[in-house]
Amino acid sequence: MDKKDRISKYLIPLNSNMMFGELSPEFLHAMGAGEMLSGIPVPISEGENGQIAVRSIVLDMAKIIGADPDFVYADRYLTYIKAAAGPQAEPMLVSEGAKKADEGRFEEACMLLRTALAIDPKSRAALYLYGRACKACYEAASETESKGEITENGEAYIGAFKAESTDIFEVLTMMHPDFAMGYYFLGYAYLNLGLYLKAKLTWEDFIKYSSNADESGAGIDDDQMDDLRHEISGMLLDLEEPVQIETGCNQIMGGDFAGGLDTLSRFKEGRYANWWPLWYYMAVAEASLGNADAAIEDYRRVLQLTPSNTDVMEELANVYEAVGDAVNAAKYRNKIGIINSNRKQDSMPS
Repeated sequence: MDKKDRISKYLIPLNSNMMFGELSPEFLHAMGAGEMLSGIPVPISEGENGQIAVRSIVLDMAKIIGADPDFVYADRYLTYIKAAAGPQAEPMLVSEGAKKADEGRFEEACMLLRTALAIDPKSRAALYLYGRACKACYEAASETESKGEITENGEAYIGAFKAESTDIFEVLTMMHPDFAMGYYFLGYAYLNLGLYLKAKLTWEDFIKYSSNADESGAGIDDDQMDDLRHEISGMLLDLEEPVQIETGCNQIMGGDFAGGLDTLSRFKEGRYANWWPLWYYMAVAEASLGNADAAIEDYRRVLQLTPSNTDVMEELANVYEAVGDAVNAAKYRNKIGIINSNRKQDSMPS
């Protein structure tokens, strides 16, 4: 893959227990490796009868490549996998990846499916299953975190696999624009990122392409697809107001302060009244329009909802300074200093 590899560091350690050895010329000839693997250490697995299992070697090679595309012998391994399995190389790895996912071994599934994509970067099945495997990885890690179990790479791991999953579903919808399930999962990825307009547009594509789609490759029958269409139709209704709010925020970020303020002001009461970004963007708009008193009121509302937000305190202090209120400007700058000092002490080892 050409893009930055964000998950290899989490996959490589899973191969740490693999055993490597050089195979004899006779065995290499028997397994059809010839010069491809001569003098190269390969992962060695034994079959049930204690004999070296060629299929296991191929799958272990795929795991190594999938975990670390920059592995020193990755090209030679990939050449052998394609030679040994022929046209069935990519389907075989997709099938094995699906099995690992069904067993709940999602990281191993990612390895195998990444190698399948190294063979065929446009494989619809590999893209779809890889995106889902990455999604399952970060969801499992998120569940662990929610239980209060601290993991070494928890937050970074979740972020890496979430970003990878989103990217892959985007690629899937670009390469296979008539495959409805790509839009289904991509919509949820955008929703989880707070990108409501993107989620809306993506799910509208899901509704469009799922109306008469053949999703047999995704294991979805007609009844299941009807259920998914009903689910997403409901989600689209729920997104109407968040999309309007996002539009208002985008207007303000784009310099249309009056238009964005008008859009957001409609949501000052109701279920979004305690959503601090709403008040923050209104404060930014008011300050940009020269309405200092309104900006101060909105910034203070933000701090009621997120009391330790030092960035907002800094902006509020700037507004106070602009209107000549040095006392309140100093008050909030002093608070910033106290909060930053406390954070620094909390981060120090005990």
